[in-house]
Amino acid sequence: AVCACSIAGIGESAHVIVLHPRGTSRTGGLSRGWWTDADDVVALLDALHVPSVSVLAHSAGTRLALATATRYPGRVASLALITPPATWLSGSPSDAATIGAARTEPEVVSALAALGEDTATTDAGFAEQSSGIRVVPDIPADAAERIRSASLPPTTIIAGDADLLTGVRPVADYAAALGADLVWLAACGHYPWVEQPTAFRDAITTWLGRD
Repeated sequence: AVCACSIAGIGESAHVIVLHPRGTSRTGGLSRGWWTDADDVVALLDALHVPSVSVLAHSAGTRLALATATRYPGRVASLALITPPATWLSGSPSDAATIGAARTEPEVVSALAALGEDTATTDAGFAEQSSGIRVVPDIPADAAERIRSASLPPTTIIAGDADLLTGVRPVADYAAALGADLVWLAACGHYPWVEQPTAFRDAITTWLGRD
């Protein structure tokens, strides 16, 4: 897999550490849930003798990043959260369907139809849908509230204004709930380093420059 960090050129000006979380091919095993898996982030830093880091995370990985910053505030200097799923924290209803309705390309229409077929939208729904997979969601019920109440480090949200997965309004409310800077990338969906690489690199460079 190609790390977004390498595409954005982060390695040219900063030392990059790539975490392969539990449940991925290189690490194996099973995730204990993104809240508890924050322990692994800190264990990695300890093993490398790194006191603190700036954390860049994409999509579902943004929950792990927020859990780490909330549970171990001294270890995270800043956050860059890329196209984060947002309704779980903001409470805002998704407007992704409205954004998708404006797209008429056959491949987009087909992909959106596939997304709507028996797709779980909650942790409990995913567990039920994955009957043959052992899921251990060790996530406290008040995790979202703990994150909203935490003293987070400087945080930047980088989002696409045409993201059919996260929507737009929930991401804006998510950024407001976190007290984060919000950078919108025009004509961009869920993978900005692919869709708008120059604008994405500029946003990451600005974020790094604030550290």
